[in-house]
Amino acid sequence: MKKFKGLLLISAIFFLLGGCDKDFIELNTNPYAVTDLDPALLFAGAQRSHLGGWETEHTIVQHFVNPFNSGATLGPNFNADIDNFNNGKWDGSYPNIIKNLVQALSLLEGSDRVNLRSMLRIWKAQVYMGLVDTHADIPYSNAGQAFLKGSEYFYPSYDDDAAIYADLEKELKEAIAALNPSGDFVSADLFYGANGSAKTTTATAQVDKWKKLGNSLLLRLGMRYSKLDANKAKTIVTEAFNGGVMKSNDDNAWVKYDGTLFTNGANGGLVNNNPYFYYAAEPLVEQLKTTADPRGPFIVATYANPSNPLADPAPVTDLASQFGVPVGVINTDLTKPAYRGAKGGGYNYSQMNVGVVASLTAPDFWVTYPEVSLLLAEAAQRGWIAGGEAAAKQYYEDGIKADIKRYALYPKSSTISDADIATFLASPGVAYNAADALKLINTQLWIAYIRNGTQAWANFRRSGFPALSPNKFNNLLNGGFIRRLSYPDYELAQNRTNYQNAVKAIGGTDNLTTRVFWDKE
Repeated sequence: MKKFKGLLLISAIFFLLGGCDKDFIELNTNPYAVTDLDPALLFAGAQRSHLGGWETEHTIVQHFVNPFNSGATLGPNFNADIDNFNNGKWDGSYPNIIKNLVQALSLLEGSDRVNLRSMLRIWKAQVYMGLVDTHADIPYSNAGQAFLKGSEYFYPSYDDDAAIYADLEKELKEAIAALNPSGDFVSADLFYGANGSAKTTTATAQVDKWKKLGNSLLLRLGMRYSKLDANKAKTIVTEAFNGGVMKSNDDNAWVKYDGTLFTNGANGGLVNNNPYFYYAAEPLVEQLKTTADPRGPFIVATYANPSNPLADPAPVTDLASQFGVPVGVINTDLTKPAYRGAKGGGYNYSQMNVGVVASLTAPDFWVTYPEVSLLLAEAAQRGWIAGGEAAAKQYYEDGIKADIKRYALYPKSSTISDADIATFLASPGVAYNAADALKLINTQLWIAYIRNGTQAWANFRRSGFPALSPNKFNNLLNGGFIRRLSYPDYELAQNRTNYQNAVKAIGGTDNLTTRVFWDKE
């Protein structure tokens, strides 16, 4: 979460990537300062630390609740347009990630390291897709250019969100096509490099993984058009599918944390910084309970003292004992008779399981086979790829099974048996049927996206599922949901002209109800 940024950049690599403001300006204005830096190290730095936290997107889609309605804790649970919560994706991407990707690409000019260059382009597209999905129009063509072209690029113009998406499609296709199994092996790659989470040892194997990753991102991009332009969506989705997407959990793009050199900083607040602020939301808990979801005990738990969950060696994880905090309720109301009251230093409600999904050593998953399989289920159901309802059912069940199996990579988890998974797949509210296919598929995506709030929120806006009830706390959203996040306040102060032009371009108002181009009503 934004105000508890916890991934400390403590290695020499990441010291080079950061630095104080003075050093940042010097680095940006002197293109000769780091010419001997291996761009693969910049790439590795860009593969972690911008997935985001819990308190914004996960709150909007009702996975998670902070019921405290004051000061630094005021935010999406109260439909508040608060700069502290709006900036997470922006601040997590532009100052380091995008700058480093642009810098790495510039260092590769004239180089024969075609695979590293292609990986950088694919990953850069992924980062920008998340920024567009969050804010609509954003700095793109001129972003990250100051260290190359001078101080006039400190305040970049904004590009049209639809135009950016079109360019991201082009970038993905070109980068995928350029990947060469006879080319360079990128050892530093945190996903598929020599020490990657899904490591490979040859360029041939690594390129195969990156082609699947690139096409899986292209699939994600294509599905975004489903409300706006179904024909365009079908064309892109078909091309991605034919190009070859992820086929199993072995293809997942993920980062592991050892708990020593690197920890999952997004979980720091839930573990160390006022944990009694943070609870599972009622809609998520009810979904897990009513379907007896085998992932549930890995996701939510109740603790003897919500203010110190780490002190409880045996939290209660059976789903019958889980209760989520109602959305839009202030903490002071939780002690009233209609609610479950206080407990220890917090409230008598379920929290995210800090031993598993919210652990400091929990992995981060960027793009997964479960996501891909569930998106293909929707594509098949819509008739965009071959197989009809039979294929849709198979992709749907394969996606759920793979997501359940994925939890074995978390600390303090266990492997769920195939028999238990089969029982779950046949249970009411989960079993595939054509009439409810889109609801079922996208509800399962909502669960699969836990700890990837950017994707959970984007897919919810795109699909309309699960059928959540709007948070009507203050009626500032006209009875609806947050559709985008406002630009950082400092953009108005420091980049005024470009900011004002962007606000005019998105409809004249920089607020939470303006829609991203693909989010058609």
